[in-house]
Amino acid sequence: MRELDVHYGLYVSNRSALIEYATPILGSREAAEDIVQDAFLKFFPSTGNGLGTEHALAYLYRIVRNLSFDALKRRKVEKRVAKDDGPYWALPQMKPTPEESLLLGDHIKIVSDILASLPLEVRVAAEMHRFGGFTLDEVAEHLDISVATAHRHVRTVLLRIAMKIERDNI
Repeated sequence: MRELDVHYGLYVSNRSALIEYATPILGSREAAEDIVQDAFLKFFPSTGNGLGTEHALAYLYRIVRNLSFDALKRRKVEKRVAKDDGPYWALPQMKPTPEESLLLGDHIKIVSDILASLPLEVRVAAEMHRFGGFTLDEVAEHLDISVATAHRHVRTVLLRIAMKIERDNI
């Protein structure tokens, strides 16, 4: 019984160091804490086999190391299995309800009408930034305007669209 107390004390006194040892391997402190707990469950029943204290500590570190690598392998396999669901376009898609389709059509009409009513420079700035994915710097350079002006143009369009949608309660 005395040897079990010594090994339990060894585990408790080295628990933080074991977690610090496992954390870089697993990439997460929470996962490391789980592994150290599992290591204790494997270590404690085997401590009655006459291991010395220095060997018991080395054995505990070895258990933590092996369990950590096992967890990494398990994660890798789980990712591979999850990845084999097929390409995104082959997965079942949620079809919008008729109301959602109508609402989307209304929003597209609002955006189209507002863009058509704007001066060319403002429209191009908004289209480049929101639809083309260009940065405000790139928009400003293309239109030969300042970045602040490009931002003001984009903001103006977005505000007009938001106000129109809000006003129409769509």
